Amino acid sequence: MEVFDEKKSKIFKILSESISEGIVIVNAKQEIVTSNEAADNMFGYKHGELLGKDLSTLIPRKYHHNHHHQVDNFMQKSDSRQMGHGRDLYGLRKDGTTFPVEAGLNPFKVSGAKYVMALVTDITVRKNQELQIVELNAQLENRIELRTKELKQTILELEEEVTRRKQAEHRIKESLRKERELNELKTKFLSLVSHEFKTPLSGVLTSATLAGKYTKTEQQDKRDKHLKTIQSKVKYLNNILNDFLSIERLESGKATYKFESFPLSKVINEVIYNSNMLLKDGQRIIYPSNIEDIIVNFDEIILELALTNLINNSIKYSPEFTQISVVVRPHDNQLSIDVIDEGMGIPKDEQKYIFNRYFRAENALLNQGTGIGLNIVKSHLENLNGSISFESEEGKGSKFTITFPINNPQ
Repeated sequence: MEVFDEKKSKIFKILSESISEGIVIVNAKQEIVTSNEAADNMFGYKHGELLGKDLSTLIPRKYHHNHHHQVDNFMQKSDSRQMGHGRDLYGLRKDGTTFPVEAGLNPFKVSGAKYVMALVTDITVRKNQELQIVELNAQLENRIELRTKELKQTILELEEEVTRRKQAEHRIKESLRKERELNELKTKFLSLVSHEFKTPLSGVLTSATLAGKYTKTEQQDKRDKHLKTIQSKVKYLNNILNDFLSIERLESGKATYKFESFPLSKVINEVIYNSNMLLKDGQRIIYPSNIEDIIVNFDEIILELALTNLINNSIKYSPEFTQISVVVRPHDNQLSIDVIDEGMGIPKDEQKYIFNRYFRAENALLNQGTGIGLNIVKSHLENLNGSISFESEEGKGSKFTITFPINNPQ
């Protein structure tokens, strides 16, 4: 067993007393030649008990397989370094327990012999503190994660609440808008009814009064003229009342339809006959050709209502000495009927509103009308798988087309 001589021991004692870390010196064979008191206490040995033992005595068994090789390489290179850099190192106590250490290796020579001094520090406290820090960080991260989830949930709930509030606000605004529209419609309706009923009733009263003054037989022509006016005005009022009743039935969902087979010519004849009473001077209606053999299965009342509305509008919005053409176009299982006039037409920027209830174009405000006829026709036709469309140019006339199935299912 190699040990330091007295001179070496004195030097080692002086050095070891000046530091608190454990010092272990090994020779080239990795035998412990000396150790200080701090090292003995650290590894659980009495003073001098480590002398002559292999360095592996202080190293856990699982690290033995490559320890000697690493120390040999280190002694050959002869440079100071931190042992186990980047890895956790552990020491082995006499009682078999292990503990974390840091070890700095310093090679040196004495009288030509090579030695390595290992400066060993017990870092158990530091490792425990690091572990506590890791645990605290983990707890903090968990808390942060939990808090983040809670915040996200709170934000989500707030966003949902904001969405609900916006939806509620939208519903309220929409309700208020509809209420305003309803009030406006009511006002417009009352004004419209007042005007549209007052004018023809005044005509009826005037004609009836004048007809009563012509009591002589030779004045029959004058009586007939006023009677015709009365009939025309009453017919107009009856049409308005029918329109109002149609609106009520459509809005309440009580509109019912009766499908039956009938000659198309029957309805067209009746509509044109009644419309002839409304013609202005020089106006004439061109009757459609080749319709005698056309049989349709449809609601006769709705078809009559639609054609009456379109033809009467053409008469109303066309000047004197113009013609209104009715054209029938069968195709597949559909039937289209065009009503073409040479009237005032519809301004281009107002055409998109033409089927809106109570809407009347600016150039038609001086003519009698309720603005509900086209809206009713469109609603009825769509309920019966039909449609209505139009082409119009201001000052040049309009063409309205209704299309419906010839054999409409019940």
